[in-house]
Amino acid sequence: MNIDLGVWFKKMKKSQLLLPIVAMILVMAVNIIHDAATGAGAFSFFKITLQQTTGNGTILYGRIIDILNRGSEAALLALGMTLVVSASAGTDISVGSVMSLCASFCCMLLAGYGVSSTNDLAVPLFVGVLAGMLMGCLCGAFNGLLVARFNIQPMVATLILYSAARAIGLLLCNDLIVYVRNDSFGFFGSFLGPIPTPIIITAIFIAILSVILKKTALGMYIQSVGINSKASRIAGLNSKRIIHLAYVVCGLFAGIAGIVASSRITSADSNNIGLYLEMDAILAVALGGNSLGGGKFSLAGSIIGAYTIQAITTTLYALGVSTNQAPVFKAIIVIIIVAIQAPPVKAFFKKKNLFKVSKEVA
Repeated sequence: MNIDLGVWFKKMKKSQLLLPIVAMILVMAVNIIHDAATGAGAFSFFKITLQQTTGNGTILYGRIIDILNRGSEAALLALGMTLVVSASAGTDISVGSVMSLCASFCCMLLAGYGVSSTNDLAVPLFVGVLAGMLMGCLCGAFNGLLVARFNIQPMVATLILYSAARAIGLLLCNDLIVYVRNDSFGFFGSFLGPIPTPIIITAIFIAILSVILKKTALGMYIQSVGINSKASRIAGLNSKRIIHLAYVVCGLFAGIAGIVASSRITSADSNNIGLYLEMDAILAVALGGNSLGGGKFSLAGSIIGAYTIQAITTTLYALGVSTNQAPVFKAIIVIIIVAIQAPPVKAFFKKKNLFKVSKEVA
């Protein structure tokens, strides 16, 4: 029987999920080696247990649960960032700051303007949460207007809110950290039974967006515009409207991520919520096998990429890398990913034909 390994490798190389899956496996391998070397048990990384707590009852505990929980905000941002990159061939660097603004706006409404700390809600919970999400949509609409209607380069256009959104959030909160010590608000960053609520929220929105992209033509339209906006316009698609919509959706997910982040700490800390998360979102899209030049995208790849980034962060801390040094290692990963996706590198491996192997098995 003849097995053409070259055909198998070609199929693997064409899959957009190859890069994120390989990256995740490498991260897990590093954890296994580290745990075995320190005597913690080779597979303690995968261990999940039930622990009794005083405030939340019995909850799931383990490094994988922690990664899924802590990586929820980055995963939400990666969903919107994937659509933006695919449609406009550019990145939205304002998502971290928009997170902060939405959290501040939500907490300001819930606490009442000028109030720095409260146990009682000034407005119904759904009003504050909905307002935070709408603020995200408004920020996304502003970015989309600059990119789609005024043809400003995405990074330059989103630089405005990257610089201004946190300042606006601080103005809304009177330069204070607004505390909303209310159990109903804290629910979004706490637990639903034994499962962390952020994991459930992220899973719900992943499912919703996946269904929309599969059951409608939106995903195809976004990819078509990203590949060639002029050809898409000639074919009858409103390219500007599709790009604008992608930025609105990105802003919406930034707003949801901001509400989750503020709920974790039951407060709006404008200076720290979403800080540097735009880098994680962009890196998640790149690590997910998506081209930063726009076009075809893989939502699953971006999700895997987001949790891989969180796993890398958790691993770096376990290896003794400080919080200030971690971004350096992430930057190195970005350079490697971009280099791998560069046309000259792809052309080099294609020219070398490294994967053309045949083997005969009796």
